[in-house]
Amino acid sequence: MRHVILFDSEVREQLLPLSSTRPVGNLRLGILTIREKWEQWLPGDKVSYITQDYLAGKFPIEYGDENIVVNGSVMPSDQLVRLIRQMEFNEAYLRGEELIMAKLDREQLEKLIHDEDIDQLNVYDIENTRFLKLNHLWDLFQLNGQALEEDFALLTRGRESSPISSSNRIIGDPKLIFLEEGAKVEGATLNTTTGPIYLAAHAEIMEGSLVRGPLALGEHAQVKMGTRLYGPNSIGPWCRVGGELNNVLMFGYSNKAHEGFLGHSVVGEWCNIGADTTVSNLKNSYGNVKVWNYPAGKFVDSGLQFCGVFLGDHVKLGVNTMLNSGTVVGTAANIHGAGFPRPFLPGFSIGGAAGLSTQPLDKTFETAEAMMQRRNKEFDIQERLILLRAFEMTAQYRTWEKK
Repeated sequence: MRHVILFDSEVREQLLPLSSTRPVGNLRLGILTIREKWEQWLPGDKVSYITQDYLAGKFPIEYGDENIVVNGSVMPSDQLVRLIRQMEFNEAYLRGEELIMAKLDREQLEKLIHDEDIDQLNVYDIENTRFLKLNHLWDLFQLNGQALEEDFALLTRGRESSPISSSNRIIGDPKLIFLEEGAKVEGATLNTTTGPIYLAAHAEIMEGSLVRGPLALGEHAQVKMGTRLYGPNSIGPWCRVGGELNNVLMFGYSNKAHEGFLGHSVVGEWCNIGADTTVSNLKNSYGNVKVWNYPAGKFVDSGLQFCGVFLGDHVKLGVNTMLNSGTVVGTAANIHGAGFPRPFLPGFSIGGAAGLSTQPLDKTFETAEAMMQRRNKEFDIQERLILLRAFEMTAQYRTWEKK
């Protein structure tokens, strides 16, 4: 069996806080996670990760005598897959100075895992090869529409959709709507003139919803009554969404079930966004939005006029929360209260515009366990250790602890 192993490159630091609780290759983009994309493109290959030590228990590596190591921030494409099928051992492909992929035997891979020098590689440049790649945090929503349409074509090729109820109003090509088995949509307006609409198994769009593609709705995800969705939107498995969304990527198991606006934003897993929470995705000055950058330790210019918020895993936003353009909310932060809080909120902080303090770790664990139980997921020792490590890594940003 050939093994495809997605490794965390230096780009991982650019994708914090969303990469603090998962390998880069486990990030969702479009319909599928990056790992799931490689599994679809290379059926029969085993896909795993080389990641941070504290994540390896949940995301272990598997390897053998034939291994393709792939930069975890890279999406598969026709050209990359053709190269993989032609690769010889000890061949490597770079874009600029960044490793994109290499083919290694068992001995070479074990040297790589243990940070030992590997034998000389035959290096080739693939500057002109087409593929999607994440480099910045905002690439997640910027590239989501293209990734969604590519995933739609991949997953639906040669297949027929489950029947679509006549209670819906369809604008555009009905062939661009695909319902997996058990998916439901009744009394909604579905517009495919701007992109396809995909509902995974047992997903549901309730009556009165207005949907413009592209849209991906994950397994058991739910669009509440009267929701307005301006594509592209990717709503991961078991999410609940309502109100108004425009260009939003939600990884999974998160809720924004009530009124309020969310746009040009990325939401991790196990987040809850309270009723009437509203996000700014455009500055009053119409200028570029600055976003907190972890490796730089400061706000950097995103180059974007439209940019909303980035929520790490387990973030909780209270009712009527207001967030400025480009706000980054770290893992397991609990934000509430009147006014706009600062645009960088460290992980495990609690409070808002009136001030922040540190949420006790045992309270974080208690809340995470309660939310995960509602989706029949266990908050096990691996989950605890990942959050504990994230708590330690984000301590430097909770500056009030040093006073």
